[in-house]
Amino acid sequence: MPGAFLHPFAKPTRDHFVSIARGKGALLWDTDGNEYVDAMASLWYCAVGHGRREIAEAVGEQVATLAAYSCFEPFTNPPAEALTERLVGLTPIPDARVFLCGSGSEAIDTAMKLSRLAHVMAGHPERTLIISRGRGYHGTNYGGTSAQGIAPNREGYGPLVPEVVQVPSDDVEALSVLMTERADELAAVITEPVQGAGGVHPPTEGYLADLRRLCDQHGAHLIFDEVITGFGRLGQWFGAHHFGVVPDLTTFAKAVTSGYQPLGGVFLGGAVRAPIESDPTFMLRHGYTYSGHAAACAAALANLDVIESEGLLGEARRVGERLGAGLLALAADGVIDHARGEVAVWAAGLRPDQDAMAVRDVMMAAGVITRAIGSDTLAFCPPLVTTDTQIDRIVDTLAGALTP
Repeated sequence: MPGAFLHPFAKPTRDHFVSIARGKGALLWDTDGNEYVDAMASLWYCAVGHGRREIAEAVGEQVATLAAYSCFEPFTNPPAEALTERLVGLTPIPDARVFLCGSGSEAIDTAMKLSRLAHVMAGHPERTLIISRGRGYHGTNYGGTSAQGIAPNREGYGPLVPEVVQVPSDDVEALSVLMTERADELAAVITEPVQGAGGVHPPTEGYLADLRRLCDQHGAHLIFDEVITGFGRLGQWFGAHHFGVVPDLTTFAKAVTSGYQPLGGVFLGGAVRAPIESDPTFMLRHGYTYSGHAAACAAALANLDVIESEGLLGEARRVGERLGAGLLALAADGVIDHARGEVAVWAAGLRPDQDAMAVRDVMMAAGVITRAIGSDTLAFCPPLVTTDTQIDRIVDTLAGALTP
């Protein structure tokens, strides 16, 4: 019989789960004492690794002082103010502000709402159309579900948010045609710099720059969903730095705290903040109970300290180079069909005779956790503290799971 916990992204009838009990660095142990290399940083987020006492102490000290208090007007708190000031120093968006929330899904819905709101405040309420890409994953709240480019994630939930449409993932021409046809209705284009949960697909050459150009041409906002790529995964603070393209809005979550507390947020650039700041009588009627949660902000500040003090942006390049080389070698040997990735996030593309779910289970039994995406992809997104020996173990375990 299934237990009381209805698990996310799982069959409701499943009655057995691997119970993870503790972690240290890139290693995990379950309640039966089995050891695993965490090749997914849990769910793309644990950049600094598990068991960081300095983050635990920072959170504990904040909880003992003030765990949280509403940041609805007229209140604020020191950790929220300190974190947002620090974050605006990391983003390439000039003169940015930061809205805080509790997750990537909340961040996506916030960015979509703020884009539409900014157009209303600028005198263009007709600009409501939001365009996303095939294969895109943008969380599971109603806005993000509506922007999903992964069809099964949209099914069964009834009518979704109107005026949110998808175009083929890498088809600039299709996007340009749609933007031209509906130019007066455009609010925003949303994209991941590297599509993650849709299978780890880096952008084609010049694609993101083309999005920036088209948005400028048609007066639309460019939204980067950096929930996965933010905070070091691509060897710089954000994918916007890595690809040299600056958006108008950026969503973030996951590695901002490495999962030590739930936290997400949105960077707002001038094209969005100027209209919503233009009327001093305007009240922003959007927010969450835990926007600016003090203990979550304390976790983020301590996590950023670790990333900076241990040079984890550089370590991302080390991790990615070794992992990518290993996967590409397996592809060259015919063990897998191909490998694809960007810096420290990679995927093994399997052959038609191989099944990702089955390979995932074999690898887990051998002590390596990966994520199966569909039947033909295994994703790898290890903590940025993963050692060379552990990376080799990931690659060797994959090879062993696929070699008779």
